[in-house]
Amino acid sequence: MEYKKNDIVTVEITDMGHDGEGIGKIDGFALFIKDALIGDVVEAKVMKVMKNYAFARLEKVLTPSSFRIKPKCAYHRQCGGCQIQALSYEKQLEFKQNKIKNNLIRIGKFEEPFIDQIMEPIVGMEEPYHYRNKAQFPIGTDKEGNLIAGFYAGRTHSIIANTDCALGVEENKEILELVLAYMRQYHVSAYNETTGRGLVRHVLIRKGFTTGEIMVCLVINGKSLPAELEFIHMIKNVTGVASISISVNKERTNVIMGNEIRTLWGKDTIADEIQMHYVKDVPCDCATNKDSKVDMQNEFVASGRKISYHISPLSFYQVNPVQTEKLYSMALSYAGLTGTETVWDLYCGIGTISLFLAQDAKMVYGVEIVEQAICDARENAKRNGIDNAQFYVGKAEEVLPELYEKEGIYADVIVVDPPRKGCDEKCLETMLKMKPERIVYVSCDSATLARDLRVLCDGGYELKKVRGCDMFPMTGHVETVACLQRVDM
Repeated sequence: MEYKKNDIVTVEITDMGHDGEGIGKIDGFALFIKDALIGDVVEAKVMKVMKNYAFARLEKVLTPSSFRIKPKCAYHRQCGGCQIQALSYEKQLEFKQNKIKNNLIRIGKFEEPFIDQIMEPIVGMEEPYHYRNKAQFPIGTDKEGNLIAGFYAGRTHSIIANTDCALGVEENKEILELVLAYMRQYHVSAYNETTGRGLVRHVLIRKGFTTGEIMVCLVINGKSLPAELEFIHMIKNVTGVASISISVNKERTNVIMGNEIRTLWGKDTIADEIQMHYVKDVPCDCATNKDSKVDMQNEFVASGRKISYHISPLSFYQVNPVQTEKLYSMALSYAGLTGTETVWDLYCGIGTISLFLAQDAKMVYGVEIVEQAICDARENAKRNGIDNAQFYVGKAEEVLPELYEKEGIYADVIVVDPPRKGCDEKCLETMLKMKPERIVYVSCDSATLARDLRVLCDGGYELKKVRGCDMFPMTGHVETVACLQRVDM
């Protein structure tokens, strides 16, 4: 049977796609249906037909899945932030574990029995809500002209009005409502993307989970705020607020933050700490054996060693500090440092992983393309009394070959945490030339991770361990850490 746009179909959801969309088949023809969950029987409307598959819109859940739960947020379907909030958290973790595994098999060309042997169980959260320490809220108007704050609907720039996101910190709601009250009282306009007019574009809110310090930064299409003192007075009384600033962005662009930051009140930065943990070994068959249970509480043991970070409005900093401690502790464990190693940390950001590594390494070199991030990394090293870490500005694929080939700086261990697109080909080639004893690969996209692991394994490395860490509950995203060991060839 051939399907066409606007056809209504009934289908059972038997699988889930890359971003958590439901997949059902009718006579072998696949339908991808956003918001449908594995186990659902749904009625859907065909929206776009391809040769062997189609995209459809969920119209009605006829028989709900046993894994379907009531979402905390009423806007989860419209908003682009929480793709799988209606799925039980246990099933979310299973979906992400399988996503990593399937990418390693399908894209990385690793054998399934091998992956079952070396893959460790995904690290989940005890409380998978209110975990984000940073949120950027667009400001706009609704159809009646009322000021609103919220999030963009999926794949659009239409704002869903919501000041109480279930993933953000509880203070966000109070701050956003005060910003809107200030704008109404002093007749401050919201930015209009179509016309390029209006003042307030976004509100950035960041919180240090260990310090309780909160940063509020208004992104504006101008140089200053009207009634600036009144705005400061309204916001600074919120418990925890330690920094109020503006970011000047007068460009017609989708980029949120401008490069010019001006502090209106309080500090230029807020502080936070990440504590290192010792990671106990766990049996790898827990990843595939449903009868095996791992006590996550006892698996990560606090070491008492902490790294302090100062965070500016432009700083890159992981948005889930609870899971960041586990992710970086896993990376440190996989690195297997004894105090004698020279370590390279590629795509190092503000030095979050570098400073962890430096406590157990002889020397750490960090590379990052964003100059401000390197400035932050150097300051964070000084702040923590770490003198065995050096940081370089530039592309990893350019800095690494230059320092290796021209200055002979080698590596015993390389830690790499690239953007979603994965490692540059030249960067991978140089890593193979340097022949470090171990490579630890931290990835936010298991598809590009699998691709790069195949290159590294074909070049003389063996994949020893791989493990997911759920940094983004309620979404389809998952972080992964992989450990590779050089094989003498």
